[in-house]
Amino acid sequence: MFENGFWVFGYGSLVWQPGFDFSDRQIARLEGFARSFCMRSIHHRGTVTDPGLVLALDHDPAGFCDGVAFFVEADQAQATIEYLRERELISSAYLEQVHAIDLRGGARVEAVCYVIDAVHDQYCGGLSLEVQAGIIATAIGGRGPNTEYLYNTAQHLRELGIEDPDLSWLESRVRSLSD
Repeated sequence: MFENGFWVFGYGSLVWQPGFDFSDRQIARLEGFARSFCMRSIHHRGTVTDPGLVLALDHDPAGFCDGVAFFVEADQAQATIEYLRERELISSAYLEQVHAIDLRGGARVEAVCYVIDAVHDQYCGGLSLEVQAGIIATAIGGRGPNTEYLYNTAQHLRELGIEDPDLSWLESRVRSLSD
């Protein structure tokens, strides 16, 4: 799949900090998954003793997730997939899968997607928004405060015209808890 270049689907920090070269970036939709703070972060936005929360694609047959698709050219493909695996598969809570996504321009393409492994011990789907807000407001990990992750993701999705009501509610609630 990678020898001719490939698409990567971003829905969280990849939206605002991809960390790799790409030749095309388009708004895209992935069906059958929802963006959710359903993964305990023990490395980047929390610790083992005080986990934070990060976004993941949680399987939801009736759901969808709007995000950003990045096209990586063939000459950058190997280095990029190695980088993504090192970044995204740090604790094996994500599964690297390929799914069809719909680009806003109308094309349907296959893309590498990082989805949550619902049997992994870092999976925490089903937490109420209020519980999520309380965790995000205080957690800090190796890449900084959990709040920064939430605020950057919400801001960049908003700038792209991508609406996520749960993320907007969390952003407002976490700001009120942090002030």
